[in-house]
Amino acid sequence: MSICAKCMTRGCLSKDQDKMPKVFCPSRNEEMQNKAKELHVGDDLTIAVQSALVEAEGNTNWTRVQETIAFAKKCGYERIGLAFCTGLHEEAKTFVKILEHHGLKVVSVICKNGAILKGFLGIPQEEKETYVKNDIMCNPIGQALHLNEEKTDLNILFGLCVGHDTLFIKHSEAPVTVFAVKDRVLCHNPVAAIYQADAYYKKKLF
Repeated sequence: MSICAKCMTRGCLSKDQDKMPKVFCPSRNEEMQNKAKELHVGDDLTIAVQSALVEAEGNTNWTRVQETIAFAKKCGYERIGLAFCTGLHEEAKTFVKILEHHGLKVVSVICKNGAILKGFLGIPQEEKETYVKNDIMCNPIGQALHLNEEKTDLNILFGLCVGHDTLFIKHSEAPVTVFAVKDRVLCHNPVAAIYQADAYYKKKLF
């Protein structure tokens, strides 16, 4: 069990073994790290190299939009899949416009594709009362399957709900990157709650 989030020395940042914890440190697991190195081949090597270059070139200068475009182009991805939430329809429309301006072909698919009623999920009757009657469910598996059929090179997640993103990633054949995540309270910026965890949001989180 690694506890990197609680590490006070972070010897991995300087390759200083003296600062690496004697136990629970993944950097000390040579067998696993060698396996990780061996897996840097083919598409995985391309992604690793190009993402490193994007980080180096755009660090503190490029927005996530710019980084995403640069990453796609450096990897040679031309056909981009965009799986977006209906609540961010206007934002998705703008994002597609930007991607296409930079020469990328975009296949976009909304979360409500298929128009499947939530009753399909077999939610208990008492739980159904929390939903709007005959509400259409989100269909992230459908989003993934549609983009698989479209043979996209890279899929971008744009504001999917917690769990829906999990299902999409599980069923996507193309590599996936996340542009935005769903947070209806904090304008889709969930880290804001972390920044305020010891202040305004303390009573909500602890």
